[in-house]
Amino acid sequence: MANVVPRSFLQVAAKEEEAAPPLRVVQIEGLVILKIIKHCKEFSPALVTGQLLGLDVGSVLEVTNCFPFPVREEDEEIEAEGANYQLEMMRCLREVNVDNNTVGWYQSTLFGSFQTVELIETFMNYQENIKRCVCIIYDPSRSNQGVLALKALKLSDSFMELYRSNNFTGEKLREKNLSWVDIFEEIPIKVSNSALISAFMTELEPDTPVTQCDYERLQLSTNPYLERNVEFLIECMDDLSMEQQKFQFYYRNLSRQQAQQQAWLQKRRSDNMARKAAGEEPLPEEDPSNPAFKPIPEPSRLDSFLITNQISNYCNQINGVAGQSFSRLYLMKALQEN
Repeated sequence: MANVVPRSFLQVAAKEEEAAPPLRVVQIEGLVILKIIKHCKEFSPALVTGQLLGLDVGSVLEVTNCFPFPVREEDEEIEAEGANYQLEMMRCLREVNVDNNTVGWYQSTLFGSFQTVELIETFMNYQENIKRCVCIIYDPSRSNQGVLALKALKLSDSFMELYRSNNFTGEKLREKNLSWVDIFEEIPIKVSNSALISAFMTELEPDTPVTQCDYERLQLSTNPYLERNVEFLIECMDDLSMEQQKFQFYYRNLSRQQAQQQAWLQKRRSDNMARKAAGEEPLPEEDPSNPAFKPIPEPSRLDSFLITNQISNYCNQINGVAGQSFSRLYLMKALQEN
């Protein structure tokens, strides 16, 4: 009979973690969504954040509770107080037998402008302790147009590996086959409620099918929202143009340096031919001390990737709002004709 080698708990846990299936869906309780919406709308247009609590079960990330972070100015002492506040809140929730496992955080945004370096750094900080965490993004300005602007995001594994190496050169991106659409992954959101809450909501549902939300969907005044999106889109286009100018400057310097290297090599080879004719030893064809052979650092492409992502987001929002506006206008035209 073969001897069975005993394994420790850490070895078993590590093996289970390696074999964990990829994250497929984020299941959020309805009460958590209401808390997030209430917190973000109360402080709008200021941006707020909060903690998500729940369980990581297979390919489903269950979000069962959340609590807001206090709004304070940035300071080292205040950041320490914020960490203590977070630990105290989780301790209190544990004492009342509520899920207190951190699974990510939520934050509000304005007109979908959330794809920033700060968001990536926050993701990386969470990834040090939580392998699978998500960020719930809520946009109150988009929700005012009659759409629940709620999405769950995570960083792709390939991008996190590249971000840890801090090497966003064109050669490395081509090697990893990474483009601007591969930075974030949007996870589908599934809203779940207990049977008791579902029965209670059914009793609260009015007899008439027309509600205030239905009236909000028929609002025709989308001009302010479209104007702000177009303004932000123009700003992003200007930022992307500045990033392209950086790369153009880099390639001009690179071509100038290559021309200098070729001129220096031709001169050195002609000198070596003269030294050989005179019976002297030739000089080396590479000189590390020469400024012409000093490599020029290539600018990072991370900012241009994020700006391109943000431009795509603004275009999708404009396209969605414009399509809904056309549908409303045709509906109102038909009603007036009748």
